[in-house]
Parts: sequence; C-alpha cells; structure tokens
Amino acid sequence: MRGSALTLLFLVMLFAQPSIAVNIEVKGLFGGAAVLVIDGREQLVKQGQTTAEGVLLVEADASKAVVNVAGATRTLYLSDRIDSNFSEPRSVQVHINMSPDRQYLTTGSVNGRPIRFLVDTGANVVALNSAMAKSLGIEHIKSRVTNVTTASDVRTARAVVLREVQVGEIVVNNVHAVVMDGPQPATALLGMSFLQHVDISENNGLLVLSSKF
Repeated sequence: MRGSALTLLFLVMLFAQPSIAVNIEVKGLFGGAAVLVIDGREQLVKQGQTTAEGVLLVEADASKAVVNVAGATRTLYLSDRIDSNFSEPRSVQVHINMSPDRQYLTTGSVNGRPIRFLVDTGANVVALNSAMAKSLGIEHIKSRVTNVTTASDVRTARAVVLREVQVGEIVVNNVHAVVMDGPQPATALLGMSFLQHVDISENNGLLVLSSKF
C-alpha cells in the first residue's frame, strides 16, 4: 500500500498543472522587445525572455507581442490586456448581408466615432477620404506621403495609424490606414490592415467576420 501511495503522489505531482494568475498589459512595442505591465509592474522584456511571473515573450515587433503563459499563447497589440486568469477569450462574430449592388457594407467606428465601411479585401489598408478624416478628428496633413493604386490611377495619400477600429464587437488597435485627398473613396474602405486580424467566410450573400486569437 505504501508503494502505491508513493506512486500516486508522484503522478499527482507530475501531472498537476499550477494555476498561474497574471494581469498583462502591453505598454510599448519594439523590434525584439516589448514593455509589459505584469501584475502592476512595468518591465522591458526581450524576445525569448521569461519574466519572474512566468510570462515568455515569444515574439515582438512594432505592431504586436506574442506571449506564452503556462503553455497558452496569445497575440497582443498595444494597450491590449489579458485578464487575471489568462482565460481563453470569447470568439465574436459580425454578420454582414450583401447589398443589392453586391457589396458588403457595415457600420463601425474609428477612435470611437461612427463611420460606414465597405469591406474590401482588395485594399491593403483602411482607406478614408480627407473629409472623413476631418470628421473623425484624424490629423493627417503632416503625415508621410505615400502612393495609392486605385482601379483607375495612382494617387497620393497620407499614411496614418488609427488608434482603434471597431466593427460590431471586434476591436483592432493601431490599424494602418491612408487618407486620400478629395471625395474618394466615397465610403471608407475596410481593408486588410483590419481584416488580417479576423477570419472571413462568405456564403449565399452573407459575410461573416470572426475574431481570431
């Protein structure tokens, strides 16, 4: 009996999974490093480093940080938080019906202000016209000039980063976008700088955007 008890104790120790409770917030992102606030303590963590709290920074660049805690991996963006139990986030979906002219239009927000979007998987980034940018409070006049290829020509635009873009319950932070002079695009384009963060499926005139982790 004693041997059986010792064996059982060994198996419990071997397979027991400790409960690691941490609060993580991303405060800064760099190539190969990130500033994380872990349980209220701000620290610079380098790629490949594991903190005293058991947080491994798997990867980091200027747009995201990939962390691993107790075998669970998450991709985080600036100002993202993980709750104290490091629990699996709830997947959310947005359903968009095709319009009569065979387009997918939806209402969302930029930096908390409402805007109408046209879902455009052919656009590399979110695209706004200058009037939209003004109404959203986006300062773009002094931003970097870039070229944008449209269906008819090549136009100049200003490259900006949107603090937050939301469609339904799906929120993406630090979204790259362009602001184009003039009235085009007439509807803001929800391009791949947002759509790369969701799973997309389409069936019989219904487009479904699903959050992915």
